[in-house]
Amino acid sequence: MGQPTGPEGSAYAAMIAKARGLLPQLRERAARTEELRHLPPETERDLHDAGLFRMLQPKRVGGAELDYVALVDCAELLGRADASVAWNLANLASHHWMLGMFEQKAQGLVWGRDPDALIASSFIFPAGRATRVEGGYRLHGSWPFSSGVASCDWNMLASVVYSDDEADGIEYRIFLLPKGDYKVLDTWNVAGLRGTGSSDVEVKDTFVPDYMTVAVGDLAGGPTPGSGVNPNPSYTLPVFSLFPYVLSGVALGNAQACLDDYAEVARHRISTYNRAKLSDFQSTQIKIAEASAKIDAARLIMRSACIEAVGNARRRHIPDMATKTRYRRDGAFSVNLCTEAVSMLFAASGARGLFTTGVLQRQFRDAHAINSHLAFNFDAAGTNYGRVALGLPSENLTL
Repeated sequence: MGQPTGPEGSAYAAMIAKARGLLPQLRERAARTEELRHLPPETERDLHDAGLFRMLQPKRVGGAELDYVALVDCAELLGRADASVAWNLANLASHHWMLGMFEQKAQGLVWGRDPDALIASSFIFPAGRATRVEGGYRLHGSWPFSSGVASCDWNMLASVVYSDDEADGIEYRIFLLPKGDYKVLDTWNVAGLRGTGSSDVEVKDTFVPDYMTVAVGDLAGGPTPGSGVNPNPSYTLPVFSLFPYVLSGVALGNAQACLDDYAEVARHRISTYNRAKLSDFQSTQIKIAEASAKIDAARLIMRSACIEAVGNARRRHIPDMATKTRYRRDGAFSVNLCTEAVSMLFAASGARGLFTTGVLQRQFRDAHAINSHLAFNFDAAGTNYGRVALGLPSENLTL
């Protein structure tokens, strides 16, 4: 696992070591996490104590300010123990990074009260409706899939801003609200990622001041409203181009755990059909080779995209639309590879995978739940990449 060198590399290695140290207890709690439908309090404490939620938070407020690829690497590690924990960790950690791009006043309001404050989100723009008023916006809507929301004091909600003047068109904007301004609806009863507590939230005609919002156009790469006080190039990255890599590491870790478990069982298991060792079967050997190739390729794709993007930001190079759509394409493709690996290993495991006492059924359910996220829909990402490659305009309005 490549990482920065020098002092930054030491901090990076320390964070990875802390994440690795949590794996035994996260594995032990995985069944309880699913039963609760949200992270157990002790898991949240462990993540706070390890500093993992603040891995991308600016150093000026006590964060680690690691490179963006830390999201992939830390989510992969935790995903080897429990995909739900990894999903919430990556989600909530990424919001500290995004808050670093808001106006300084918004950053001060959140981190000045509590630098450990957790921020949820839902970036489904059509779910909200906002209108411009003096000093800010009136916001209304109902948003699904706000992961970890019950643990959070704030929420970033995406909305379309409508204007009375049709000539102005519409604008995509993100709104940062305290928990008193939205209602959490207990809707999270699902088959996969059950422990993420990704419930719906509802906002009814609430005023949000200007400084607690940011336009999506200001997050497309280059200087942001917050990058003046947070000069690290990470706070000038194109947010929605790189959006898949916030969560792609979860799929990677889940798939790697599935492969590791399959190989360990195959080393010792005897076939119930003819009493032969599974490790002697050519089909077993081929499955391990194919699954590992998919997972290793996915890891290389994910990490390379993040490292390339940060390198561009350091050179103050803003990627063009072809590059942005490639990031989205590769993010979806790499997670699809992980899902294919898990599905293949699940099928190869036979009836063993059916038992709810084993982890394989959870890995299978979680893999497909992860893959259902819009960011990993290859039809959508691939179509848009193909459009741009053919000289047509991008259909993704967030890029």
